[in-house]
This record gives sequence, C-alpha cells and structure tokens, in this order.
Amino acid sequence: MKKFEFSISGNKYEVELKDVEDNVAHVEVNGTLYNVEIHREVKKSKTPRLVRSEAKVKPGEGNIVRKESVGSQVKAPLPGSIFKILVKEGDAIKKGDVLLIMEAMKMENTVMAEKEGTVKSIRVKTGDNVLQNDILIELD
Repeated sequence: MKKFEFSISGNKYEVELKDVEDNVAHVEVNGTLYNVEIHREVKKSKTPRLVRSEAKVKPGEGNIVRKESVGSQVKAPLPGSIFKILVKEGDAIKKGDVLLIMEAMKMENTVMAEKEGTVKSIRVKTGDNVLQNDILIELD
C-alpha cells in the first residue's frame, strides 16, 4: 500500500503498510511482518467485504491432455472477408510471408505466416466471409 522511512533513536526503519482491517494494520518493518493494533475509533465500511469459498475440483477436472499437432493453422485475426489469396497448396512458405489479404473494417489487412512450413490446404476462397479465429490455411 504505502512505504515509509522512519528514524527512531538514530536507527533507520523501512516500513511498508500492507493492509488495514478494522483496528489492525499489517505492516512490514525491514522485511519482518507485524500486526499492529491501532488505537482509534473503528469506522465500519459500508462496502461489504466479499469472501469466496474455495472452488471444489470435480472428478476428472484439470486433467486435460493436449495433443501435439504435427502442422499448424493460420486463423483469421478478426472478422472480415477474403480479398486475395497469395499462396496455393504445396507452396513452401517462410516466417513473415504474406499468405492472404482480407478486408476488415473497410481496410485491407495482410495475414502473414508465423512459422515456416508447406501449405497443406486452403480452407477459404476469395470473397468468403470469415469470423475471428476461423481457420484459413493449414500448414505442414
């Protein structure tokens, strides 16, 4: 929360005020945590303090096994329509090559390869409307 530096009897102290709950302040003095009682009128907060119960894990949850993909996919970065396709199946591409141009929000946007590979299949054609994250091209 707040950091302070105090000098008491010639000794220097670095104090960080972590949190204040009711009349107890949680402070860290030179790396050591202390709970300090504050002698003042306790004002009740009008905002309720929300405390969530711990989430219970259901049987089988959290055990998702990811399959390694041999190839990769080029997905639409945003909704739009395919304006021009610059590659064909079987083309070898390098990282940064422009694969296609799509029109979105009245602008032409280039879709580039994120890694090297070979074009396995093209799932769209010129004039197709696509949504964000639609698969456009599959690579090997």
